[in-house]
Amino acid sequence: MDYGDKLFWLSVVIQRKYAQICAEFDLTPSQATLLCAVRDEPRQMADLAASLGMTKNALSQLVDRTARRELVDRASSTQDRRVVMLSVTPTGKVLAEAVYAEVAKRLPEIARNLDADDQREFERVATAIVDTSDLSSPTSNQSVTP
Repeated sequence: MDYGDKLFWLSVVIQRKYAQICAEFDLTPSQATLLCAVRDEPRQMADLAASLGMTKNALSQLVDRTARRELVDRASSTQDRRVVMLSVTPTGKVLAEAVYAEVAKRLPEIARNLDADDQREFERVATAIVDTSDLSSPTSNQSVTP
């Protein structure tokens, strides 16, 4: 297996663990990601779509489904009515915090078979990758649909 294959399978391991955690909260991975992305402050829909690597249409559909569960709210910006802001409801906030805490606790389990030094190195490398990634906008071919 070459490096690209290993990265592919690592993403599968991570996604599978994440989906398992989300299912325990009766959320799809996309819904959980959305809730966690807006749990601390409202976000502009356009910026959120870019950060999540989604088209505006796909994000709108995801928000519609999540809003029907009364977990998020849309509102016009107070500065510009054309800008749509997304925020969590009180119920959504509680759920987002619970999901986030569980993911933070259990996702590192993917490295449980590594020795302590390798676990620290994995954490260092994963942190470096995230810290040097531009999460504010997707590349042109990273569109994800829920």
